[in-house]
Formats: sequence, C-alpha cells, structure tokens
Amino acid sequence: MPQNVKQMLAEANAVVPKLSPAEAAEKLRSPEVLVVDVRDPTEVQQTGKLKGALNVSRGMLEFRADPESPYYNPAFNKDKTILLHCASGGRSALAGKALQEMGYTKVFNIGGFKELAEAGIEAESAT
Repeated sequence: MPQNVKQMLAEANAVVPKLSPAEAAEKLRSPEVLVVDVRDPTEVQQTGKLKGALNVSRGMLEFRADPESPYYNPAFNKDKTILLHCASGGRSALAGKALQEMGYTKVFNIGGFKELAEAGIEAESAT
C-alpha cells in the first residue's frame, strides 16, 4: 500500500500507459476518444485547453465518471478511449489509476498541457 505521493505516482505510472504527444495525436483521430483535462479550472482559464477536451478537476473526477453519482457526466463512457492530461502528467496518472479502479479499461496518460500544445495538438481558449 502506497505511503506517500512518490509511491502513489510510481504505482499509477506502472499501470496507466503513458503516450507521447505523437501517440496522443494519433489516438485523437478516433471519434471514440474522450480527452479529459484534470487541471483546476483556474489553470485552464490561464492557458486554455486542448480542443474538445472536457475539464474535470482531479477532485471531481470520480463523481463525474460514476453513473451512480448525481454529478455524473454522460461524456464518460466505459467503451471510449480516455486520454488524460494535467500540467505535467502527475495528476493525470493518478486520475487514470482511479478510472481503471472504476472499471474503465482504455485509459491513457498523455502528460502535460504545455508539452502537448507545443507538439502541435490544437488548443482553444477555456471559454
């Protein structure tokens, strides 16, 4: 059982596949993909988000992804491929592990927003 954040991240990174920006761009071509930005809304307001990404802060993820929750977002579908990112890849790794524990099977960590945007993945304003 993990005892600290370093151990939690190591465990999450061991089970959630990490994609490069090029691999993420390839997956984005499929209509059966949900991109989830797990940064806080204030971060997204400052930088924008990947085009079409759903912003769900890390603290609300499980509530939005659980069909039994009153906060459920139907964009979450266990048949879809879910690509998660944050600012640097840590929160998205933890989020991916949480989704796997909830029964989502096609979950990938695509890292940090800045790296993805610099690699040419289209971004948009947060409004």
